[in-house]
Amino acid sequence: MFLKHLSLVNYKNFDSKKLEFDPVINCLVGDNGVGKTNILDAIYHLSFGKSYFNPVSTQNIKHQTDFFVIEGEFEKDERTEKILCSFKRGMKKVIKRNGKAYEKFSEHIGFLPLVIISPSDRDLIIEGSDTRRKFMDGVISQSDKAYLQTLIKYNKVLVQRNSLLKYFVANNTFDSNTLTIYNEQLHTLGTEIHKKRVSFITSFTPIFKEQYAHISEKEEEIMLSYESQLLDKELIQLLEETVDKDRAIQYTSTGIHKDDLNFTIGGHPIKKFGSQGQQKSFLIALKLAQFHFIKEQAKTTPILLLDDIFDKLDEKRVSQIVALVDNDNFGQIFISDTHAERTENVVKNIRQSYKIFTL
Repeated sequence: MFLKHLSLVNYKNFDSKKLEFDPVINCLVGDNGVGKTNILDAIYHLSFGKSYFNPVSTQNIKHQTDFFVIEGEFEKDERTEKILCSFKRGMKKVIKRNGKAYEKFSEHIGFLPLVIISPSDRDLIIEGSDTRRKFMDGVISQSDKAYLQTLIKYNKVLVQRNSLLKYFVANNTFDSNTLTIYNEQLHTLGTEIHKKRVSFITSFTPIFKEQYAHISEKEEEIMLSYESQLLDKELIQLLEETVDKDRAIQYTSTGIHKDDLNFTIGGHPIKKFGSQGQQKSFLIALKLAQFHFIKEQAKTTPILLLDDIFDKLDEKRVSQIVALVDNDNFGQIFISDTHAERTENVVKNIRQSYKIFTL
């Protein structure tokens, strides 16, 4: 699978832009602020229906305009697939595949597998558990549509249960029967999600460790582990045990929405004890493991976006990653960089075709 053409109208800093890409390597070079990352984000937008860097749709519209349009033409399974994503102020975003609009955005997730590596990935280490859960859910959802639908249902029931808890306090009342209905629904949905997350971590961790060893070229004890209240007790039991607490704080304090991923090096949190280089290697390994996991599960090679990759790794490490396309592990790769000569030095040493776009 690869992206052949990209067309932008009023997207971020672009009035209008059309690009025709190489099926293997594409390099976007230019000074900071010219829109290299915005082009990568537009490609991400076509895959996920949202921006990677700013999920607020109105803030992705070019200043002093009322809408944006992103169009991409992909080659997938020997077929041409045209994807359009558009948004106008005051209206709902629209995603179309070959001229037909999706009723639900979730139906599109996974159709165009994609992995992005960006300096903003550091949020996975420094931010709260919600960021790491989204990463885990995003990886699983690209190859498991049933998982995504179950997660959507769980979050809907969770909102309803939280609203009920607030209603109890506001009206000085309590109805255990209604609460039990929500508890049972959360238990059924949450247990299914939990099982798939456990299975994912079991499969994902060895891939991650292999990628880290390749990038760091060091034998370091790194670990990725899954933290969940459901590892010790069933969700229905947890919900029953915390009912008094939930009534007091007016939201659901237990469940898979509290899960987290622990990142450690040498048995200690990498956030506190990992050097800057170790953290960079850890994050790159996470994303490359995501790439290989999705490729294996979805039976399709994802598009790989490397945003400002030299900010994370030295030229030697970047060369190692890009050189992997020589053995057909990777498909189409997009690289953004501020130094054209540096980028060309990396890509010209491999036997694959490439294009360099100067912005």
